Amino acid sequence: MIGLFTAAEIRAAEAPLLAALPDGALMQRAATGLATVCLRLLGRGHGARVTLLVGAGNNGGDALFAGAHLGRRGAQVTAVLLAPDRAHPGGLAAFLRSGGRTLPAAAAGAVLDRADLVLDGIVGLGGSGGLRPEAAALVARAAAGPALMVAVDVPSGVDADTGAVEGTAFPATHTVTFGAVKPGLVVGEGRAHTGELHVVPIGLEDHLPRPSAAQLTDADAAARLPVPDVGDDKYSQGVVGVVAGSATYPGAGVLCTGAALRTRPGLVRYAGTAAEGVRAAWPEAIVTDGRPSLAGRVQAWVVGPGMGTDDDARAVLAEVLATDLPVLVDADALTLLAREPELVRGRSAPTVLTPHDREFARFAPAGGGTVGPDRIGAARRLAADLGAVVLLKGEATVVADSDGTAFVNATGTPWLATAGTGDVLSGIAGALLAAGLPPVEAAAVAAHVHGRAGQVAAAGGPIVAGDLVRHLPETIGLVRGPGPAGLPDSWA
Repeated sequence: MIGLFTAAEIRAAEAPLLAALPDGALMQRAATGLATVCLRLLGRGHGARVTLLVGAGNNGGDALFAGAHLGRRGAQVTAVLLAPDRAHPGGLAAFLRSGGRTLPAAAAGAVLDRADLVLDGIVGLGGSGGLRPEAAALVARAAAGPALMVAVDVPSGVDADTGAVEGTAFPATHTVTFGAVKPGLVVGEGRAHTGELHVVPIGLEDHLPRPSAAQLTDADAAARLPVPDVGDDKYSQGVVGVVAGSATYPGAGVLCTGAALRTRPGLVRYAGTAAEGVRAAWPEAIVTDGRPSLAGRVQAWVVGPGMGTDDDARAVLAEVLATDLPVLVDADALTLLAREPELVRGRSAPTVLTPHDREFARFAPAGGGTVGPDRIGAARRLAADLGAVVLLKGEATVVADSDGTAFVNATGTPWLATAGTGDVLSGIAGALLAAGLPPVEAAAVAAHVHGRAGQVAAAGGPIVAGDLVRHLPETIGLVRGPGPAGLPDSWA
C-alpha cells in the first residue's frame, strides 16, 4: 500500500532528521536522488543540456545541488534565477563550483528552447496558488520545446495536499518527490500535472505517521479479492442482491448483474422490473420480477442504477435501506437519497454511496455543495455527515470512510468515461460487500479492479461498458498474478 502524506506530516517527519544530521545532509540526499533520476531519464550526462528554473528557498536549493551533480557528470547546466537575491546560498555556491552558469529570467528563452531537460525548482512543498506571471511565461516556453519537464518534489503551482491548481502550474512529464507521495500528486488537477512519479527515499520512513490516505497496489487488491476453497458452496462465498434497470431500460440491470457475477460471488439475485432482460442475458442469476423482499436471502444489496426516481423507486430504496445488510447506493437512488438523507444517516449497517461530481452536489449542504478543488476533503465531509462510505468517482476516484480513512485510486483510463461503466463498478463493489470485505475496502478494491478492467479493455481502442464485464475475469487474474488464485504460471 502506498501511503499519502500531507506537507505538515512530511515536515514533522523531517524535523528529527534535520536535528540529527549535519547541516545540509538531508538536502544533499534529495539532490543526489534527483540527479540520479534525471541522468536515467536523459540516458547520458555528458553533453546533455539542462536548464534549471530556480526560485527562492529549499526547492530551488534542491534543484541547484542536483544541477551541480549533473554538471560534474558533463552536462551543460544553466540556472535561471527567478529571485537572484534569495537563491539558496549553499546550492548556488555548489552549482557555480561545478561550472554551471546563471541567467536572469529575461534572458532565458534560448536555453529553454534548446534544453533536453528542464528542472522545476520554482516553488516547493508549501507553495500555494498559481505561478506568478514571470514564472508562468518561462514554464509555457519550456513546455513548448522538446525538453523533458521534471518537477522537484511537487510541480510548482500544484497544492501538495489537495492537487488544486489555481492558475498556471508546471506541466511535468516526470515528478521526483522526496520521502513519500503527497496527495496532490495523485488526485485532482495535480494528477494531470505530475506525469510519471518517481519517489526518492531520504530516510523519512521511520518517522512518518500511519497514513490516513493511501493508494492500493495490485498486490493489495489481490490480497482482498475472495478466493473459493474446497469447503465453499454458492451460499458461503457471498450472495449479492441487485436492484437496477427497468422494463423500458434494462441495460443498467444487465450490466450491474453481469459485473457482480463476473467478480465471482457465490450467487447473484436480481429483483426489479428489468427481470426479462436480465434473465435473458444472465441465466446464472436468480431473477425475481418483483420487490427486493421477494428475492430471497442476500448478504448485500446494490440499488439504484437505472431504476428511476418515481414513488415506486423511492419505496424500493427505503425497503432496502431498512434492512440490516450492507447496501451500495448508486445513480437514481442517489438522487432520491439526496432528497431524504435521513434514510441513510444513522443506519446501523454499512452504506456505500457512489456519486460523481454532479450527484455529490445534490447532497448540499451536507456535502458542502460542489466538490471543489479538495476531492479527498469533500469525500470525507460527506462520509462523516452521513455515516457512510463515499466513493467519489472521477479521473482519480476517491473513497472515504466516516472516520477519515481515504483511498485514492491509481488505475483507470479516460476511455471509462462512457455510459454504463458506473453500473459495472457498482456490481463489482456489491459482490465484494457480499463477500464480507469491510465497506471502505470493498469500495477501494472495486475502484482498483474497475480501473484495471478499463485499461485491459481499452488496449484495443474505444470501449463500451459491456467490454468491462467481459474482461473482468481476465483482469482479476492479472491483478492476482500467476499461481492457483490467478492465471496459470504458463500464462504469466
